[in-house]
Amino acid sequence: MAELMRARGVIAREPGKPGAIEEYTIEPPGPGEALVRILASGVCHTDLSAKNGVFGTSGFPFLLGHEGSGIVEQVGDGVTNVKEGDYVILAWRAPCGECRFCQVGKPHLCASSLNAKPRMKTLDGITLTPILGIGTFCTHTVVHSKQCIPVKEELPPEQMSLIGCGVMTGVGAALYSANVQPGQSVAVIGCGGVGDSVIMGAKLAGATTIIAVDLDPQKLEWAKGFGAMHTVNPNDGDPVAKIKEITGGFGVNASSGALGKPQTIETALWCRDLAGVCVIIGVAGQDAHLDLPVAKFFDLGGSLRVSWYGDCLPTRDFPLLAAWYEQGQLDLDGVVTRVISLEESEEAFHAMERGETLRSVIKL
Repeated sequence: MAELMRARGVIAREPGKPGAIEEYTIEPPGPGEALVRILASGVCHTDLSAKNGVFGTSGFPFLLGHEGSGIVEQVGDGVTNVKEGDYVILAWRAPCGECRFCQVGKPHLCASSLNAKPRMKTLDGITLTPILGIGTFCTHTVVHSKQCIPVKEELPPEQMSLIGCGVMTGVGAALYSANVQPGQSVAVIGCGGVGDSVIMGAKLAGATTIIAVDLDPQKLEWAKGFGAMHTVNPNDGDPVAKIKEITGGFGVNASSGALGKPQTIETALWCRDLAGVCVIIGVAGQDAHLDLPVAKFFDLGGSLRVSWYGDCLPTRDFPLLAAWYEQGQLDLDGVVTRVISLEESEEAFHAMERGETLRSVIKL
């Protein structure tokens, strides 16, 4: 029997309970898999929601974290895309190349994303479920090798980890999901780490009017630093009316709801110009519902769509975003609000809930 190694990570055993640092065992990577030593991990709201049972109560215990960068320490048989020693960003979607979407040239919609087999267990023998097939609040994890995207080794792991989810999701939502064009107007509803990444993506796409909407004055101030030209606080009045006032009475060409809450989606939906696109980014809770007046929606035209992972292709887009960071076009330094230890992960969730951070990043 293959020898097991031990690792340390933040494990959530029950819904709604704090995660705790525990040792766990890892089997050697199997065919097509890789063992990765984590260097840094972003603390994303998806981890908080999963820990609290927002997406359901099956799958516990969870190995938290899904936004990570690290070093490949071992590979299984048949791995050719990475090797030991490679510096990588981890992707929670790795197209299979064989499903009905991959076969017609739409790998960003892959229905059978590649993951490693379950190879991590608690010391009392319970199989761990790594969040989104990764698990990054830890010293080591096992993933499918196609989830490992190499980047330049001189780039900082804290910033690179964020490309693995939040930043890619936001930038991709602007570039790919909304297909923002030069000269267009964009409204971003909810300006946390993902929302500010939408703002950066809209700026990269050439949008000339970018409007940030949030209840938190500090977040609106941060949003201006990422490229927002206008800010709207719903506490000061109807945000849809204000957005239309900024855009000459028309509304925006593209809007995004980055929080997954019905009221923010409604704001994003009705602040559009004729034929504008509304992109839902934030993951909603199981009980969230949207009341949609169909006639009003039809008269406004355009589209309402969901953005999964920014409709990205990690092998193409992770190196691209890393290059934009290196060139000074993507302000990942500004997204990293705090660098913390593994022991501070629970407090990072509380800081997130208090609105004090865009991203806390765990440095291992």
